[in-house]
Amino acid sequence: METLGDRPAGSFSGWLWAAADGVYAQILGHPFLRGLTDGTLPRAAFRHFLIQDAHYLTDYARALAVCAARAPSSADLQAFAGDAVGAIAAEQALHADLLAQLGPAGLVELGGSAEVGGPAEPVAPTTLAYTSYLLATVYGGSFTDGLAAVLPCYWIYARVGETLLAASSPDPLYARWIETYGGDSYQDVVHRILALTDRVGADLTDDGRRAARSHFLTTSRYEYMFWDAAWRREHWPV
Repeated sequence: METLGDRPAGSFSGWLWAAADGVYAQILGHPFLRGLTDGTLPRAAFRHFLIQDAHYLTDYARALAVCAARAPSSADLQAFAGDAVGAIAAEQALHADLLAQLGPAGLVELGGSAEVGGPAEPVAPTTLAYTSYLLATVYGGSFTDGLAAVLPCYWIYARVGETLLAASSPDPLYARWIETYGGDSYQDVVHRILALTDRVGADLTDDGRRAARSHFLTTSRYEYMFWDAAWRREHWPV
């Protein structure tokens, strides 16, 4: 299978990625991801990430449902919805298991408690900003606007997993997280989403392409901010 960085020359997805390539480089160099691979990431930062990601996935699932409903064909609708449901379910199960393995401390962050099945912790500022942008875009924009906005979460996680898989991690919890996103099952989902992206992108006007690229770049930046917020264990100042 081709790697997710090898998009066909002139493809719409490749053009989108080029706009955010510098952001991705910053993501790979972030101490949160470096800490995953060398095992030095503080468990508190990982707990914060898991809890906020559980919050994020609730609204991400809503965004994907809107995209699926607007898909250009019934086959696309079924494929998009099926992949989305499968990916979300797998991530939620992973979160629950990892939090459980972290022990009772894994369910406590920012001075409160979080239930594995439905985190009670406050949604952090970056999480709220990211999901608000996603939902505003999928509800207020075109199908391609929404697709471009949700795509970085799929694609960046897959490329991070693909890249980190070779090194893995001496920490078994971090190694399992890396294997989930670097594994063939998740990679296959992202390949199918990219094929759909290229297909619908071929018929876009120049204005439509520019709008999609703007959304893609914005949510790619939010992906960086999300990891950075976990590293800082971001919370509301007041």
